[in-house]
Amino acid sequence: MSLESFDPKVSTVPSGTFWRLMRYMLPHKSRLMLALVCLGAATGADVLQPVLIKIFLDRYLIPRHFPKDRLIELGLAYILLILLTAAFNVAQLLLFQMLALDIIQRLRVDLFDKIQDLTLSFFDQTPVGVLVSRITNDTQAILDMFMTVLNTFTQNIAMLIGVVITMFVLDARLTLYALAIIPMIGLIMWLYQRWSSPVFHAARQRLALLNAKLNESLQGMSIIQIMRQEPRMRREFGDINESYRQARYRNTQINGILLRPLTEAIYLFSIMLVLGFFGMGSLTHARVNIGVLYAFVSLLSRFFEPVNNMLQRLNSFQQAMVSSHRVFQILDNPARRPMPRGDLTPTITRGEVSFEDVSFAYDGHTEVLKHVSFTAKPGQTVALVGHTGSGKSSTVNLLMRFYPVIHGRITIDGHDLAEFQEEELHEKMGLVLQDPFLFVGDIRSNIRLGDQDITQSEIEGAAQFVQADRFINRMPRGYNEAVGERGATLSTGQRQLLSLARTMVRNPVILVLDEATASVDTETEDAIQRALEKMRQGRTTIAVAHRLSTIQDADLILVLHHGEVVERGTHHELIAQAGLYYNMYRLQQGNREDSA
Repeated sequence: MSLESFDPKVSTVPSGTFWRLMRYMLPHKSRLMLALVCLGAATGADVLQPVLIKIFLDRYLIPRHFPKDRLIELGLAYILLILLTAAFNVAQLLLFQMLALDIIQRLRVDLFDKIQDLTLSFFDQTPVGVLVSRITNDTQAILDMFMTVLNTFTQNIAMLIGVVITMFVLDARLTLYALAIIPMIGLIMWLYQRWSSPVFHAARQRLALLNAKLNESLQGMSIIQIMRQEPRMRREFGDINESYRQARYRNTQINGILLRPLTEAIYLFSIMLVLGFFGMGSLTHARVNIGVLYAFVSLLSRFFEPVNNMLQRLNSFQQAMVSSHRVFQILDNPARRPMPRGDLTPTITRGEVSFEDVSFAYDGHTEVLKHVSFTAKPGQTVALVGHTGSGKSSTVNLLMRFYPVIHGRITIDGHDLAEFQEEELHEKMGLVLQDPFLFVGDIRSNIRLGDQDITQSEIEGAAQFVQADRFINRMPRGYNEAVGERGATLSTGQRQLLSLARTMVRNPVILVLDEATASVDTETEDAIQRALEKMRQGRTTIAVAHRLSTIQDADLILVLHHGEVVERGTHHELIAQAGLYYNMYRLQQGNREDSA
């Protein structure tokens, strides 16, 4: 099932999601305890303010007794409580927000680390925009929960506890009457969670699809404009946007019904209970304590304000729980990229590559490689040719250990590919793709790729070796020339030459070329081909070739058809067989003569 498929039956958040999220607070226990202490102090100072007003009313205002010293003390105490409430609230707010930022930083790092560790098949099935949405929008929702929701809940729960304790001290029987409305509040919260969870799941998934469509549109803008696809893209984007709006609209309806209106009604009902209690007392000629009445009304207001705040934050809390579940789905994804098997640490010295009866299927069912076997001796060049979809690139993907082998095995120098540590493979195997990927930075950083042990002289030597120094030296800033996203400021040939340079700077034992010259012009191809000939000397080379003219000197040519090796031999041997390779070669030669 796709990462963004939506099933209403499984759209509820697992019960353990909240407590799993709370475990991220454990490394920050001391800061959390300090924040809770400040929160408790702020709450205590706040709930004591109505008590001082009650004392003023009952002891001084109603009896018309105004001792100056006592009133000054009472006024100063009230002002002090206000200042303490403000000071402790600022302190606890800062502590909670710093805690939230640290937690989200850790969560985003964990999420990014996990994504780096996932198998390529996961990325084959998951749109880039969906992953971007998980890392940005979903973690932002969790950050909002820690910075506002969690702070609001803890602060308001502390306030509720303080208010209830104070109310019991003033009048226990009346407090029991007033708190009869608590089950109704609990029912509202339960209904909100029950009804809103599927809606939030749908909204979050539609937002991810919106990001995916936006990412696809931006990356393919040139094709969209050339092929006049603007109306279709507007229509598709508008449809997804409308579905997202509808999901958020349903969320707004739930909020409008269950949150503020119902709690306001419950609040008015509780005020009626308190006033009715005192009214009935006055009818029976019982003494009515105005100070207690004021304190109760004031405390009920303080009781329902936290309740309203928490109910209003349920919206953000529910979003955060849905987002947390979506983040944990990635963190719990078992589809890890192939890792070393066993405790052995073999090294690549000679570079002999052997495929032994290898079969493979991306989806686990439809085989794209079927019982492929061949051996590339040290220093030899083995070329893979065939029509589109014949399995050439899949062979390279298995050799680079991007995907696990389903059947058979691949060995290097007699050791199973699965036994090699990643560092060894990355150091001793060099890969050059048809469409080279360059990172934002400069030319030097794209050749070095973060390896600070590579010196400037080695960078320049590698560039000179593949003849990339010619265009680099013409740049205004040379090796410091800025490289834009995906190397958009450079030509295809320049990007490919930089790709060759960053491969050669590591001096690999095994060289893997996946149609390295397929997307460049003839002149650039000649330059790259000369560089490749130099690179192949003394190295085992596995070359996927589209243009057969580039691999005529290969020691062994494998012709793949529907995932099987149907022909093998040198160029002259295959021409003599007059089979599939011969037909492909004649077709390309004929095209060249026609174009000439």
